[in-house]
Amino acid sequence: MINEENKVKTTSLQSTLKSLDTEEWLDLHFTRPLGYAWALLFNKLNVHPNVVTIISIFLGAAAGVCFYFESIWINLLGVLLLVWANIYDSCDGQLARMTGKKTRLGRVLDGFAGDVWFLFIYVAIALRLTSTWGIWIWILCSLAGFIFHGKQAQLADYYRNIHLFFLKGKSGSELDNSVKLTQEYESISWKDDFIWKLFLYFYRNYTRSQESLTPKFQQLRRQIAEKYNDDTLPEDKREKFCEGSRPLMKWTNILTFNTRAIVLYIGALIGHPWIYPLFEITVLNIIVFYMHHKHESLCQQTIDSL
Repeated sequence: MINEENKVKTTSLQSTLKSLDTEEWLDLHFTRPLGYAWALLFNKLNVHPNVVTIISIFLGAAAGVCFYFESIWINLLGVLLLVWANIYDSCDGQLARMTGKKTRLGRVLDGFAGDVWFLFIYVAIALRLTSTWGIWIWILCSLAGFIFHGKQAQLADYYRNIHLFFLKGKSGSELDNSVKLTQEYESISWKDDFIWKLFLYFYRNYTRSQESLTPKFQQLRRQIAEKYNDDTLPEDKREKFCEGSRPLMKWTNILTFNTRAIVLYIGALIGHPWIYPLFEITVLNIIVFYMHHKHESLCQQTIDSL
């Protein structure tokens, strides 16, 4: 009986995951189980996933403020708050899949939440070190936060969704197309659908930015549509693409949250928070260049095989 109950719980937890291919060890053994527990509670309370996301925004922003102070205890509070925010960031997606309340608005709001967290973190680090670094810490944090962080996260998110698209199809991925988004954007008016049109404006631009970073995949996508009158490769070619894409998922994971957060925690707790933005500019950019080269090469190989 106990084994059967555990099996049910495991199956239920797994059903709230996007894919084991795109999950990190820390997420599978810590973040997702706790997020699932919260999702069960929020589901009973009939809380919408977007509300959970909004709560995570405030938790992450409060965490960022904590990293301004040099007190190790306040920094530890910041660590706990950011961990809590990340659990809710996991929970909102799990709750959406559990309840069927997945929306593009939720997807964009989820990305916005992370942007808010790290905006507060960069500003806190810059303010904390201004007296010793002067303008240079603002330059470092601005480069890391406003130029590199966004592109790194965009590319990681896009590659994950490309992999999920070929692995699980349209229903298992959040892969969008800026042309279709533009058509939808132009079909509605500011007067009648102001909020939705504003959302589409930013979401379309975000998608365009992702597409501009992946020229070979865009070429592959066009050729698939032309040759097969669909967005789906034949089974053998789809499996071959996933085989080449799967090893890259560990690099996309590094570019998302956990590795960033661990470096941030260590830097803040030892009194050198500048380590985090420097890590983004150096190590994470090296990973981005490697991952981009490998993925573009994979797309070209797939194009050649069509």
